Amino acid sequence: MSLNTALAISLGVLGAIAAWLFLGPLAAHTSLGLQIWAAFIAWGCFFHCGGKESGLQTTIICNAIGAIVGGITLYVATKTGLDASLGLPLWAGICVGLGVAAMVLLANFPIFASIPAQVYGFASVVALVLIGSGDVTARSLANPVIVIILSMIAGAVFGYVSEKVAGMLVGAGQHRAAAKA
Repeated sequence: MSLNTALAISLGVLGAIAAWLFLGPLAAHTSLGLQIWAAFIAWGCFFHCGGKESGLQTTIICNAIGAIVGGITLYVATKTGLDASLGLPLWAGICVGLGVAAMVLLANFPIFASIPAQVYGFASVVALVLIGSGDVTARSLANPVIVIILSMIAGAVFGYVSEKVAGMLVGAGQHRAAAKA
C-alpha cells in the first residue's frame, strides 16, 4: 500500500473518530469546550512541522506559546482601558502588531522556531474569542487560551497517531508482498 493511501485511510478513520469524540462524548460529558476545528489545525500543523516525535513536540509547544501570546494580546487590547481612548481598532492593531513581533522574536529560541505553528495557536485563541466564546481572564476551563491549548494538544496527538497507523498500514502491505514473493 502506498503511503498516501495509508494516510488517507488513517486520517479518514481517525478524523471521523475525532469529530465524533469532540462533538459527542467529550462535548456532552465535560466542561472543557474542546474545539474540533482547533484540533484539526494542530493536526495539520503536526505534519507541517515534519511529523514524528519532533513534529509533535514542536506543534504542542509552538501552538501553546502562540495561544498564550494571543491571550495576552487580547487582554492588553481589551482590559487596559487604552481601547477607549485610542479606539478599539487602532489599539487592537497595535496590540496584534506587538504580539506578532513577540512571536517572531521568540523564534530566536530553537524550541519556538516554528513561527507558523505559533500563529496557528494565536489565531485560534483570537477566533474563539471573536465568535464570543470565553474570556481570557477566566480562571477556569472557560478560558479560551486553555481551551485552545487542550484542543490543539489533542489534535497534535491525533496527528501523531495517524502517522503511526499509516506507517503500520504501509508496513503490513510490505509484509504481505514479501510473503507472496
